[in-house]
Amino acid sequence: MEFALLHPDPDDAQWLRPVPPSVALAQRLNPIEREITDQRRLSIAIAEAFEPFMALGAQDAAPTHAITVLEGLDRINTALDLATAQCQIEVLAVQPSGRRSPENRLLEALERDKPLIDRGVRIRTLYQHTARYIPDRLAYMDRFADGKVEYRTIDELVERLIICDETVAFIPIRDDRQVALELRHPGLVRYLIKVFEFMWARAVPLRAGTPYETDPDGITDIQHSIAKLLVEGHVDEAIARRLGMNVRTCRAHIAKLATALGSGSRAQLGYLIAQSGILGKDHSPSGGDNRP
Repeated sequence: MEFALLHPDPDDAQWLRPVPPSVALAQRLNPIEREITDQRRLSIAIAEAFEPFMALGAQDAAPTHAITVLEGLDRINTALDLATAQCQIEVLAVQPSGRRSPENRLLEALERDKPLIDRGVRIRTLYQHTARYIPDRLAYMDRFADGKVEYRTIDELVERLIICDETVAFIPIRDDRQVALELRHPGLVRYLIKVFEFMWARAVPLRAGTPYETDPDGITDIQHSIAKLLVEGHVDEAIARRLGMNVRTCRAHIAKLATALGSGSRAQLGYLIAQSGILGKDHSPSGGDNRP
């Protein structure tokens, strides 16, 4: 009752009935969204007040601020808030699955995306395929289906990336995401945009349906991706992180892959993957040219 998840039965006040999930979710999110909107208005007002001074500083110090090290989540979030408040055209984002709670991810996304969408800014976001099976992520994306927003998924993402208006990019430089780089060098930003467009062209639109199909050999696309990382020598935790799933799910897929190939041990599984040819010649561990 305290959280408005139950209400008295209209026919018998001695009984309590659950509130429909959609109603409960709206009741919990509405005050959060109002608070976020108020904070965003304040953030935009402050950014506008500082804008003349930022322009003056840019004239004299642009070369020395091409790369800025941001230490601590507060400083990183402040820089992101300023960049998104000034963004007018497009945001490009790569969002691998992280260690934060779903609630924190939802709050952060609401805080940054909603004002952008309200201003008509285009947003293109890349997730891993596993995001298609996360209910809170899907519910969040559905909220902005009518805006200038596009979501695509791909099997593997390496790290987070945010680019605003082709002028500033943010990348983490530590696994705990407590340190990030703010990049304003035009050459670096253009390079990262090309990286994003390369992945975007190979990603699957969210509305295109599930990308995980089962081949005639009984091995799904996600298991092909796991097999590729296995033969490259990655451990279960690293594979799970790169594919955006928890370790338990990753090991379940590895077990299914072993069953499909008739493997009785981890060592035999690597051998059978190599012998089966399921990855093709381009994915041979010893193949390819690693020169830049």
